[in-house]
Amino acid sequence: MSEIVLTARDLTRHYDVSRGLFKPHATVRALNGVSFELEAGKTLAVVGESGCGKSTLARALTLIEEPSSGSLKIAGQEVTGATKAQRKQLRKDVQMVFQSPYASLNPRQKVGDQLGEPLLINTRLSAAERREKVQAMMAQVGLRPEHYQRYPHMFSGGQRQRIALARAMMLQPKVLVADEPTSALDVSIQAQVLNLFMDLQQEFNTGYVFISHNLAVVRHVADTVLVMYLGRPAEMGPKDEIYNRPLHPYTQALLSATPTIHPDPSKPKIKIVGELPNPLNPPSGCAFHKRCPYATERCAAEVPELRWVDNRQVACHYAEQFVA
Repeated sequence: MSEIVLTARDLTRHYDVSRGLFKPHATVRALNGVSFELEAGKTLAVVGESGCGKSTLARALTLIEEPSSGSLKIAGQEVTGATKAQRKQLRKDVQMVFQSPYASLNPRQKVGDQLGEPLLINTRLSAAERREKVQAMMAQVGLRPEHYQRYPHMFSGGQRQRIALARAMMLQPKVLVADEPTSALDVSIQAQVLNLFMDLQQEFNTGYVFISHNLAVVRHVADTVLVMYLGRPAEMGPKDEIYNRPLHPYTQALLSATPTIHPDPSKPKIKIVGELPNPLNPPSGCAFHKRCPYATERCAAEVPELRWVDNRQVACHYAEQFVA
């Protein structure tokens, strides 16, 4: 059994939103009870449409935002109630690669200095030792030694994302959170960057939380898939189980919407009608019931609990009827 590097238990993140003068504040439940475990060297992919809470989860995992409730353990250390010194260590253990390689690098700082900054803040290495480590990491991500003295604007999008990945891996973290790291890149470059992610994962045995819209990319990189809808998990399990036999109607619709080169004529296209519900006023019962083709009165009244069905967890009252 591999080491568990990240554990979340009933993680929530609620925001108070002002609705104007003389009106009471409303609460947005951006994250509403997410639980999972991540092993070293494995990848958990988080998927779902915009507004389902993926980026909020990323910010909670990287300690950018404090969860409203629930438990979060990084490398066995509980985040809630941690001292300042413990938090500093936890921040070394979890790093992030952001969506846009154009916005996540400082345009006024040379690439070599940006890659050396994590070492400058967190270690006591000399300038020569830092430079040596930076150049070794640059070589690993496919950058040449002369790139050390260049500024970010001199690089293409794919090269910038390599720099961002090198910066995140400088401290050899136990967990790397990647928030749609390839969505801003050309398709031809995406595969190269994804393969680089996987090569570095094998080398450093890092646990990845990979957030994406692109289900084809997720199939390439993930071990476990977590499908989210309106802040709650809809389905979670091994990648092959979910792709071959999705049990939640929402997962079925997401996979049906993914374009394929050779579509299966025996699988009908499932179209989701309507919009994502307003998070200020979520529907009663199952959050998906207003858009679900199989919804019944029970779905509108009862919130389905996440339960084990056919080797994965699924939050649907009628999941058994989809087990073929």
